[in-house]
Amino acid sequence: MAMPRSVVKFKRNGVEFTSSVDKAMYSIEELSRAALRDSAKYIRREMLKRLRKLPGMKKNRRLYRSTQYWVRRKESDLQIGLKHNTWYGADSELGTHKQPARGILRDSVYLNIDQIRIIQGQYLSAIADENRVRGLISEEEFVSPDGEE
Repeated sequence: MAMPRSVVKFKRNGVEFTSSVDKAMYSIEELSRAALRDSAKYIRREMLKRLRKLPGMKKNRRLYRSTQYWVRRKESDLQIGLKHNTWYGADSELGTHKQPARGILRDSVYLNIDQIRIIQGQYLSAIADENRVRGLISEEEFVSPDGEE
């Protein structure tokens, strides 16, 4: 969906009143999505760094395929995690009766809260500058491909 134009609401006494509410709402929503997408990329990179440190995982391709994120347009949210049917997935994150919880995703987020705030702030501070908004917004849905770093 392209950025909506300002709409003329009405004219009164020779003064034209316009509304940029639709454009502002669109900009805020799209900047939020872009901020979530970049935050997810960062968190995923941090997760992969932590996963690589686990025994036997330095060059394992299953590692890359077990992490994913989705930035959803309709729900305006971010989902990031480990696939549940992978050995380094939910069992590794939450633990089982045979292995302790590793908390890879949880720690990747908690240890990087300040960096995530910086990433989010770069996008949301652009609201005042329309040219910056257009440069930061991507018009496509985004799901992380397998193997992306």
